[in-house]
Amino acid sequence: MIFWIASYPKSGNTWIRSLLCSYYYTDDGVFTDDVLLKNIGQFPEKKYFKKFDYNISVPGDTARFWIKAQELINHDKKLRFFKTHNFLGMINNTQFTNEKYTLGAIYILRDPRNIITSLKHHFEMSYEESLKFMLNERKFTYDYFKKNDYGDFQFISSWEKNYQTWINNKIFPTLVIKYEDLINNTYDEFKKIVNFIDNLINKKNKFNKKKILNSLSSTSFSNLKKIENTKGFSESLNSKTDNKKIPFFHLGPENNWKNKLNKDFKIKVNEVFKKNLVELRYL
Repeated sequence: MIFWIASYPKSGNTWIRSLLCSYYYTDDGVFTDDVLLKNIGQFPEKKYFKKFDYNISVPGDTARFWIKAQELINHDKKLRFFKTHNFLGMINNTQFTNEKYTLGAIYILRDPRNIITSLKHHFEMSYEESLKFMLNERKFTYDYFKKNDYGDFQFISSWEKNYQTWINNKIFPTLVIKYEDLINNTYDEFKKIVNFIDNLINKKNKFNKKKILNSLSSTSFSNLKKIENTKGFSESLNSKTDNKKIPFFHLGPENNWKNKLNKDFKIKVNEVFKKNLVELRYL
């Protein structure tokens, strides 16, 4: 069965996966490098559609095979974690997933005003472009460096549609985690995640406090940044201007929209996201 680690881009998905990989895929809970992250793959991803006849040059044509690909993944009935930024909806008459192939999910929420600043850095956009990116209900991502190749197509929709489809779903159990809570109370929030997963998979082993403390220590922002600086990080993108790697771990907990956005833009984003900020208790 599939267990989703879902989020809108730049919301803390990599941090959660680093924590999970260190806890579930090591003996001691120590995260040493990003090779560990290979234990949690991404879906949709091109390699899962090799057996299907789709048009690689048509955005979204792989969506026709989302469910069939998950059927193949679940063939051996083993538990697998998957990262996704896809919205939990339907396109091309195909639902992203269903209760037959999904055991549960964690959805990571983040203050949209801080997502704007992270998107700006990660994709080398202006603040206005980042806001437009987040509001686009038809937004999708793919490997931008492969021309006319949409094999890695993910339909993320807008930030609002993305989180609403996941946190309001009634298809399977979903634990909602706020990125800000994870920063402020990392131990308790991660313990909540581990207990949620262990209950769903009927794991009989007790919660391992020593291992979780090692996981927290080795996946701190400063340590992940150090790993990236010394060993590199597979999820960092190449710059569009000089082809150098854009640092993946940029500001982390220091990313604060209040210090980054000018007065006029603060007013604008607060107005644009006011309903959501109130709903999610960011205001």
